[in-house]
Amino acid sequence: MARPLVEQEHLVPLPATDGGWATILADPPWRFTNRTGKVAPEHRRLERYSTMELADICAMPVKAVAAKNSHLYLWVPNALLPDGLHVMESWGFRYVSNIVWAKRRIDGGPDGRGVGFYFRNVTELLLFGVRGSMRTLAPARSQVNMIETRKREHSRKPDEQYDLIERCSPGPRLELFARHPPSGWTAWGAESAPDVQPRGQQHKGYAGGPMQLPLIPPYSRIAESEANNIGSALRQGYEEGWSIRELSEQTSYSIGRVRSLLKDAGAQFRPRGASR
Repeated sequence: MARPLVEQEHLVPLPATDGGWATILADPPWRFTNRTGKVAPEHRRLERYSTMELADICAMPVKAVAAKNSHLYLWVPNALLPDGLHVMESWGFRYVSNIVWAKRRIDGGPDGRGVGFYFRNVTELLLFGVRGSMRTLAPARSQVNMIETRKREHSRKPDEQYDLIERCSPGPRLELFARHPPSGWTAWGAESAPDVQPRGQQHKGYAGGPMQLPLIPPYSRIAESEANNIGSALRQGYEEGWSIRELSEQTSYSIGRVRSLLKDAGAQFRPRGASR
């Protein structure tokens, strides 16, 4: 089912609750214009999702549905940080801090598949703002401001965000522009219904979650128990769609070692060049 244009979506009233939402999470469809003048990620070649003008995002009546004392978690790309701060202020929140999503490879290293004109982006920012006066909950006192996990399909944020927010900020909770909302949250957005398939390519191997493997020096021997654990992790990645070459590149293991570990783990090899 195709997603309606966001220009139509934002005309749908925001849900309200008695006393206002204490916690709001938002991942707006930011609009980029690249050096060729094409709009991304809305450009038809990418076909990922429709976007909104900054002025339209700022004009959303979030202030009207937020509690007098409330928290805002706002996703913003690194390149659009000033826009994110502007949106936060327009919605009636003051910027306090941020949470960094560090996107990891299968071996725990930085995932270098990000984009960027000046640097290869391996992080994304979740801005944290406060309206009125409300501290975070007690578990937040020991919560670090970083999420380290593997990427999901394009633009999907880590599921770990929900547990973090629930530990740190009270309900009731509202997610704006929701695409994969969990239970216990009120969701708003054109792709928030369970029967709607979000637009955008779901890349192989983007399963999310931690999957960190130890670095192994070339030609070194490893204990059988460790080899079994590594082989099982590699098999998981292989069955999610990674090729042997991609597993080798992500882990720095040789192709021969990857193949041997997969074989010992009972992986059923695909024909060369075939995708899952």
